Amino acid sequence: MSAQNNIAICELHPNISHPRVVGVVIGKTDVRSFPDRKNIGFDRFTFSFTVKDSPDYFINVSAWGNDGFINVLSGSFNIGECVVVENPLVASKDPEKDEKYCPTTPSLYRLLVSEAHSRVLLCADMDTADRLLPLLHLPVKDPRDFYSLGDIVANGQSLDGSVLNILAAVRSIAEPKQFTTSDGRRGQRLEVKLFDDSVTSFSLVCWDREAIQLIQTLVPKETVLFIADAKISFDSFRNCMAATVNSKTIVTVNPDTKEAGLLFSRAKEMSSSGLLVDDDRPDDMPVDSITDVYTVNHLKLRAQESPEVFFGLTYSFISKLDLDSSISRVIKTKCARCKYQVNEELQSCTNPSCPGRDQPLSLTTGFDLTVDVTDHTGTLQACSLRSPVAEKTLGCTIEEFTGLTDEQRTAFKWKFLLERCKIHMKVLPSTKVRSGVRGMILACSLADPGEVKQHMSALLQ
Repeated sequence: MSAQNNIAICELHPNISHPRVVGVVIGKTDVRSFPDRKNIGFDRFTFSFTVKDSPDYFINVSAWGNDGFINVLSGSFNIGECVVVENPLVASKDPEKDEKYCPTTPSLYRLLVSEAHSRVLLCADMDTADRLLPLLHLPVKDPRDFYSLGDIVANGQSLDGSVLNILAAVRSIAEPKQFTTSDGRRGQRLEVKLFDDSVTSFSLVCWDREAIQLIQTLVPKETVLFIADAKISFDSFRNCMAATVNSKTIVTVNPDTKEAGLLFSRAKEMSSSGLLVDDDRPDDMPVDSITDVYTVNHLKLRAQESPEVFFGLTYSFISKLDLDSSISRVIKTKCARCKYQVNEELQSCTNPSCPGRDQPLSLTTGFDLTVDVTDHTGTLQACSLRSPVAEKTLGCTIEEFTGLTDEQRTAFKWKFLLERCKIHMKVLPSTKVRSGVRGMILACSLADPGEVKQHMSALLQ
C-alpha cells in the first residue's frame, strides 16, 4: 500500500473507515493484565505505545486481547522502530482518564487495537522509515522547558511528587536488578546516573522492561537525554532527590536541539577533564567501613523496621552450607552482561532485557551458595555467598573445587560448619524468603575468640 493511503495523525477522526497510520514508536509500556469482568476467572491483557509521524503530532495506541495475542504483538517491535497500525478504532479521548497513565499528546483521539480487527506491522517502506526516524530526536515538549539537575536539587523536597522535564547527560548505567513481588510477579529495576553542568550525579530509576531496554543501548558520557514528564521524588534513604521513568514519560535520546548540543559539548569537556572520575564506584560499602555489630535477631528487627538496605557485622555460626550438593547448585554460569543464569548449550542469553542479547554469548562462572547464619538469638536463612567472596572464604578456586570427590566435598564442608565466623553482610528486604530478610555476605572469616567475647559482651549490656 502506498504512502498516500496513510492517514496523518493530525487528520484522524472517528468517521474514517479502515484508517492506516504509520509512525515511529517513541514510547511503549510493558504488558499488564487485569481480571476480565465479562469472563470471571480470566484475565485481559494490554499494553500501550506512542507513535509519532511529524514534528508536532503523536498519538497513544492501546492494544487489548488475550495473553497470546498481546505478548506476541508487544514482542514484535521496540521503541525506535517504525510501525504501521492498520484499522485501529479511532476513539475520542478523555484527557483526565485516558492520559492518566499514558503520555500527554496533542491529538484529540487515541487508537485502539484488537486482534479481530487490527494489525500492527513493522514498516517495510524504507523511504517512509528514513523520513520518520529523525523524529526520534525531537522532544515531545518545548526543548527550552526543562529543569536543570541543579534546579531540582536546589528546590529539594518542595518538588517531591512533581512531574517535570529534565535535560541531562548519562553518566553511568547500573546492572538491572531482578526481583519478585509478594504476589509472585517478576520485576526489574535499573538505575541511571545523570549529570549536567550543575550537578555531577543524579539518580534516574526505570522499572519498565521497555524503558530499561532503551536505556541499556545508551553510551555513558556520550549521550544526552530530554526526559519529558519524569516523576520527581525525595529518596529518604539517600537523603536526596531522584527521578523516575513511568508510563507517562517519553525519553528522547540525543535531542536535535540547541540546548542539548550545548550540554553535549559541556559533558564531553567534563568527562575529559576528570570531573566525573571520583564516584563511579560500586553500591556496596567497603568491608573495612562496616563496623556496626548485630546479633541475628537485631539484623532481622532492623530490616523489618525499614525496607532500606543496610550493612552490618555479626559474629555467628554457618549452620547450613551445601557444598556437597550437585555441582550445578554450587557453581553457576551466568551471562557476563546481565548476570542472568544461562544454559551454555543455548549459546544465547534468554533475558529479554540483556544489552547483548543479539551478540555472541559471554559467560562468567562462579560460586553461588545459599547459607544459613545462626547465633544464640536465631537464624538468618538463605544468605548469599558468591564469587569472588566465596573463593576467599573457602580458600579454594572453582577449578580446585570441581576436582574434589563427593567425600572430599563433604569433608570440606565440615571445616566451616558450626564454626564461629566474623561475617560482614549487606542486608535487604526480600519476598523470596520466609523471614522477609535476605543477607549478602561481603566477607567471612573464622572469628578471633577474644574479639567475639569483647563484642558479644557489649551487645548483652
